[in-house]
This record gives sequence, structure tokens and C-alpha cells, in this order.
Amino acid sequence: MKKVYIETLGCPRNLADSEVLAGMIASSGYEITNIPEDASYIIVNTCGFIEDAINESVDVILSLAEYKKTGNCRFLVVAGCLAQRFKTELADELTEADFFAGTGAYSDLPGILKDLEAGGNVKNYFFPDPQCFKLPEYDDSKIVSTYPYAYLKIAEGCARHCTFCIIPELRGPLRSRSPENIIKEAEKLAEQGIKEIVLVSQETTDYGKDFNNGYDFSSLLTDLARSVKDVRIRFMYGHPLTINKRLIETVAKNPNICSYFDIPVQHASDEILKKMGRGYDSAFLKNLFSEIRKNIDDAVLRTTLITGFPGETKEDFQKLCDFMDEVRFDHAGVFTYSEMDDLPSFHLKNKVDPETAEQRRVVLMEKQALISQEKNYTYCGKTLPVLIDGKDSDDFYAGRTVFQAPEVDGITYVDSKSLKPGDIVNVYITDAFDYDLAGNG
Repeated sequence: MKKVYIETLGCPRNLADSEVLAGMIASSGYEITNIPEDASYIIVNTCGFIEDAINESVDVILSLAEYKKTGNCRFLVVAGCLAQRFKTELADELTEADFFAGTGAYSDLPGILKDLEAGGNVKNYFFPDPQCFKLPEYDDSKIVSTYPYAYLKIAEGCARHCTFCIIPELRGPLRSRSPENIIKEAEKLAEQGIKEIVLVSQETTDYGKDFNNGYDFSSLLTDLARSVKDVRIRFMYGHPLTINKRLIETVAKNPNICSYFDIPVQHASDEILKKMGRGYDSAFLKNLFSEIRKNIDDAVLRTTLITGFPGETKEDFQKLCDFMDEVRFDHAGVFTYSEMDDLPSFHLKNKVDPETAEQRRVVLMEKQALISQEKNYTYCGKTLPVLIDGKDSDDFYAGRTVFQAPEVDGITYVDSKSLKPGDIVNVYITDAFDYDLAGNG
């Protein structure tokens, strides 16, 4: 059997795509390997969202191309968002790769590998329209790589048009998967021993807006909570405009849904939010977060912010700082605005120089570190259930509480013996840090 190695870059949504892709490739007669030098085929599932991600993708492609000289690699395939964004321009310039497949071509990749082997391809790229891409129906072939948790992608594309974002162009309009298909996948993950399911899509809480039958994200959450009662359910990438009272109530009354709200707001200056095309103002956001905390005592808030957006003045930035001081998010990620000529925001005036944008990012991250540390101190002396990921060192295990999402938040170090991934243990918290906790279990 020919071996295939898949390198995944970018967000968990990409990882979810790669796991489905790995299953399809394995079902087509190939062997998936975690060792790139052993692979006959290497696929890089790229990210092309911001400049840093683009640069990382190119660096990884060039690095993996070396296995064509030093390993068994015969064909290197570049797939995903970077390929979709730059299409033939990338294919012409990045000659180290053998084939380029856009975001609408994931389901075609097993056949593309066979064509490469047979030498039948005339062109070295395939970029079908992303909006014509049919969401793959779930089957048992998906290969989960993140036990004891798993990402479950509930929709593809995006119906919104934020001026700083290229995703609708790369992924097409919103297409929600059928609830029956999602529930089937969740039940299978539970049977496989998954302890936490993380729901993802571009704007996860927009799920169902394309159905026009009243079935929305709250409906899906309710059905999932009933179907996999012994599994934690977490959702990432919510949009403020679809975090409504019904959704808050759904989270509050279902104990296996994490009281964790990941809601990227991007900014808090009304002027900047308007230029971003976000559709809400700072007063709306403050009321939303107040409502969440009023209805759910242990609610945890996470957000994402952008500094250096065109037109961002000192006054705009100060409004963002004041907003963070007032809301006091439990977790926050901050990015600098990424300027690209294919974005609507490229045409906005009063650009902010990159150095200023980075300085502002650092200020916000330092502010968030202090807030996070203060919040973490409140857990000292308490006993919390922790889901064990695995061994961190000879002395400690690494795990996550309900308020620590995989990959993006801190972890909890557990001093214990004879634990294994997937165990949920009660941990007495003894120490708190900027983002992490430590205790005895």
C-alpha cells in the first residue's frame, strides 16, 4: 500500500477537513502515515487567511518538498485555502509541488493521487467553484487524530461579508450539514470513546440560517445534548448576532454543554466595527455578555480581536482597551490586521503602520494576561473535573477543565499517578499562572 502523509495548517476547521480527507484516502486503498519521510504522497492542507499563515504555509511546503530528495516522496500536493486563494499564480511559482487542489476539491483528492501515479494529468491544478462543493456525508472512515476530544464540522462556507475576511471567497456561501448527519457522527464519536466534541464551522452559531425551516443552532445543540449525554459538547467561533436568548437558555439547561462562549468580536469601537462590516456596535456587545453572565453563573467568555485595522485611531484603540477592562474576558486572542489586495478593506484609507498595530496587540495581550491570571487565582483551593489529554512529563499529566478549550486556551497540570488519556478526574487546584493551572488529582 502506498503511504500518504497529511500536514494540516491553520485552524481546527482545517483539521476537521483533514480527518475526513484521511478517511477517504484510506478507504481508497492507501495507508495514512504520521512519518513524512516514509510517505509516497505528501498533502499539505494549507491556511491562507492572514499573511503570517500564508508565509507559514509556504515555508512548510518548501520544507516538506525536501522529502522528494531525502525520503520516499514522489508527489507533493498543496491543498486548501492557500491554493484556492492564489490558484494558478501559486501553481506557477511554487514548482516544488506537483499538484494544487482548491477547497472544493477535497473529495477529489483520492482520485487525483491515482491520476498522479498513472501520469494522466495534463494540468497540475484543480480549482472547482467552492460553492459547488457538496459537503461529504459522514461515514465511518473519518480518522480522528485528537483523542480524547474531536472536532465536528457542522457547516461549510459563510453568509457574512466582513471587509477583512476572504473566507466567503475561499469557501463559498453557508451550507449547513443535515442535523441527522451531524448527530450520526456525534454518536459514532461517542462510541469510539471521545469525551469531548467541539463543534466548528466558520460562524458556528449561524448554523441552519440556510434551512429556512426554523431549525437553528439551538435546535442542533438540544438534539446533540440528548443524543450523546455522556460527552462534553463545546462550540467555537460563534457570531454575536446569532448568540440569542434561546441559545443561552439551551446552554444553561443542558449540563453536558460547556458553559463556554467563544465569540470573536474583532473590535469595540463603533466606527471600526462599521468599517469591518460586523453589523453590531459596542453597546450590543456589552449587553450580550451581560445577558450571558446573568443567566449562566459559571459562563466563560472567549473572544478574538484585531488591532491596526484601517482608520483605527488612538481613540478607537482606547475604546477597545476600555471594553476589555469592562467585560474582562476569560480568554482572548489578538491579531494584527493583515493587508491583502483582494480584500474589500484594502481600499479603506488611513492605514495603520504594522509597527503600531503590533504595539497595540502587545498591549492587549499583556492586559489579557493580567485578567486571566486574576481569574485563575480564584480557582485555587477548589476541586475541578479535568479531562486528561496525556502525560506532560515524568511528574505531571496535562488536562483541561470545562473552561479550557483544546489548542487555544491554557491547560491544567495534574500531579497524579496511573492516569490515561480520556480520564476525567477531580483535581484540587494548588497553583495558578497567566493561563495555566496546576493541582493534585
